Amino acid sequence: MSPPCHTSALLLVFMALAVAGAEQSEERSCDVVGDESSESQMERALLKKLEPLSHMRFNVTVEKGKTENYIYHFRVCREVSNTSHDFGGLVQTDRQTGKTTVIGRINETQVFNGSDWIMLIYKGGDSYGRHCSGEKRRAVIMISCKRGVTASSFSIISEEREKEQECFYLFEMDSSVACPAENSHLSVGSILLITFVSLIAVYIIGGFLYQRLIVGAKGMEQIPHFAFWQDLGNLVADGCDFVCRSKPRNAPAAYRGVGDDQLGEESEERDDHLLPM
Repeated sequence: MSPPCHTSALLLVFMALAVAGAEQSEERSCDVVGDESSESQMERALLKKLEPLSHMRFNVTVEKGKTENYIYHFRVCREVSNTSHDFGGLVQTDRQTGKTTVIGRINETQVFNGSDWIMLIYKGGDSYGRHCSGEKRRAVIMISCKRGVTASSFSIISEEREKEQECFYLFEMDSSVACPAENSHLSVGSILLITFVSLIAVYIIGGFLYQRLIVGAKGMEQIPHFAFWQDLGNLVADGCDFVCRSKPRNAPAAYRGVGDDQLGEESEERDDHLLPM
C-alpha cells in the first residue's frame, strides 16, 4: 500500500473511532413505550419537566435479615452504569455477592402525572425467575411535590412479587419538579387595593411638594387641602360624639350632693318660719 493510501486509511480509522466514542459518551435518555410517533405531548412535556433530575444519582440500602441485603441505584431517564449500556435506570446490587439485577430500563418508560405528583415507570427489567411467573421486573417511582427541594427522600416502599402477574417494585421521592406552577396573577381586589394606595401616595407626596415649593407653606399648612381635612375631621368627631355619647351633654345630675354647705342652707330655710311676724 502506498504511503498516501496508508495515511488515508489511518484517518478513516481514527474518524470511525472518534464517532464511536462520541456515541458511547452520549448518555441515552428515556424512551416511552411504543413508537416515537405515538408519544403524546403530555408525555414529552413530563419528560422535559424531569430533566433537572437527570444529572443526579440516588441510592437506598435495604436489609431484610441476613439473606437480603441490597443497594438500589436510580437515575431519572439516564443509565445507572455508563459502561454496561444495558439501559438500566434502576438497578439492584446484592451487597453480599456483588450481583447486579436490572429492575427497570429507560428504553421502556411510562410516565403519568396528577395535580402534585409524577409517576415514572421503568419496565423491561431482568426476569423474576421463580416469582411472578418469570415475567420481567418493573420499577414504579412516585415523585411527590415538595417545593424548595430539587430532590430528596428517595426510598423503597415495597416489592410486590407474590402475584402471578404485574409484579413491581415501588419507590418514592420528593421533588419540586412535580409541583404545579404557582399562579402569579393578582386578584381584582389586590389590583384595586394597589391602585388605591398608589393614588393616595401620589396625592400626599405631590400635594406636599406643591404646597411647600410653589405655595411656600410651612408647618401643617404643607398638607394638601389642610383646611378641608381639618373640617372633615371636626365633622367626623361631631358625628361620633352625637352617635356614641350615652347621655346629653347638658343633662342635670340625677341626685344632689349632701355637702356641709348645702346642709347649712337648708337649716336656715327651715328656721325662717320661727321669726316673729
